[in-house]
Amino acid sequence: MIDLYTWSTPNGRKISIMLEEIGIKYKVIPINIMKEEQFKESFLKINPNNKIPAIIDKVKNITLMESGAILLYLSKTYSKFYPSNEKVYWKELEWLMFQKASFGPMLGQAHHFLKFNKGKSLYAEERYSKEVNRLYKVLDKRLQNNEYIGGKNYGITDISTWPWIARYEWHKADIKKYNNVLRWYKKIAKREAVQKGYDIPKTEANIPFPN
Repeated sequence: MIDLYTWSTPNGRKISIMLEEIGIKYKVIPINIMKEEQFKESFLKINPNNKIPAIIDKVKNITLMESGAILLYLSKTYSKFYPSNEKVYWKELEWLMFQKASFGPMLGQAHHFLKFNKGKSLYAEERYSKEVNRLYKVLDKRLQNNEYIGGKNYGITDISTWPWIARYEWHKADIKKYNNVLRWYKKIAKREAVQKGYDIPKTEANIPFPN
């Protein structure tokens, strides 16, 4: 049994989608970041960095923070989306690091300035808008000759990146300009595990689809 401490954010959705893909039982413990529950002492013991998601594997008595580490742990532990080919493994890891180091953080900053604090800093809005489009171009080029981000097969890099793309309205990206990203996004959105894992914890959130 996995205890999942999460909220309805891209980082949280990565793990609920992964758990649905694996098909194991898990218990959802909502951490309402709008009420700053992530700063409670009880949660600090689970994640010293006060961020969701985090998990506790009750069977192995392992506690983990950071979505990338959790995805790798679940992938290896349950032999799901864990490439046996070394070359494929490192390509998957390379693009996972791209998501963790660039795609997620920069889109997160775009959300901060373009959705929640619009008008407070024109410089920041222009900076992060430009970076959002640059990153979309990088991803679009990668997907031009690859079915999935890691290569031929769906994997944890797709699971890690897709929830961020699902907030394209927040970071003001015209996803229809990026044909390969759009094709990839729609294909993954149809997966049963993605649809089940998206609205965890339940907030009545729906997967956005471009018109």
